[in-house]
Amino acid sequence: MAPDLRLPHIAVELDGGDGGCIAEARDRAGAFLARMQAVHGAPVTARTMHLTRLVVSELVTNACKYAPGPLLLRVRIANGAVELEVWDSDPVLPVARAADPGRVGQHGLEIVMAVVQGFEVRREPVGKRITARIALWDDPVGGLTQPGSR
Repeated sequence: MAPDLRLPHIAVELDGGDGGCIAEARDRAGAFLARMQAVHGAPVTARTMHLTRLVVSELVTNACKYAPGPLLLRVRIANGAVELEVWDSDPVLPVARAADPGRVGQHGLEIVMAVVQGFEVRREPVGKRITARIALWDDPVGGLTQPGSR
């Protein structure tokens, strides 16, 4: 399903050729959430901010590492979640590796899968698009609730 571009969002084109795009992507996602909180009153918790920056960092790192050329990051708030999309030009779909505490590196997708509430990967006519969803609010006991609900 195509994103509803009427919702507040950012779309950031990044040059996948250098590591600076990872920090730029992380900073732009954080700034967007801060703006949505300040201007629109979005209930962005500190945990959501941290997880968003972490997931953006991991997804953009993978795109820079495995896909030649530019990439696109889209961040929006919809349906009680932060939706992150990363498009890159490589059609090969990522696969999470089995957990291995002895392995150095290559744990990014494992980390992402552990902290998001939704994750999908799909091939595009050129490349692939990865979408991850992170809840805007959380319950410290571990379940997710909306503000004002019980």
